[in-house]
Amino acid sequence: MNPILIALAISVAANGLLGWAYLGQRDDTTEAQTALRDMEGQRDGIRQAASECSASVDDLRKLAERRYVVAAPARAAAASAAQGHNQRADVILSTPAPVPGDVCASAQARVDEWLKGRAKP
Repeated sequence: MNPILIALAISVAANGLLGWAYLGQRDDTTEAQTALRDMEGQRDGIRQAASECSASVDDLRKLAERRYVVAAPARAAAASAAQGHNQRADVILSTPAPVPGDVCASAQARVDEWLKGRAKP
């Protein structure tokens, strides 16, 4: 066989392999670029969502601070009322049972007394 034909056949085969490798690499590169664009889009979406979330948290913090200030008088009134209720509860719990030996009758007597106190104008 002619050495030129052998060299030509080797050259064609080598060019075919190089072309096939080039096309495979080009496809891989295209896929990688597409994946990169997708990931960048996801990243940008996540950044936007995080920014919106952060802004919402700041808004909630400001609202909570305003409500804390507005509710201060109500908290003070509730604390004052609770102190009175606590003192009343201490008095009730420290008094001996109205009906010794009968817990239910004692409870009924205390409730009756409590209801009489509520009925006063």
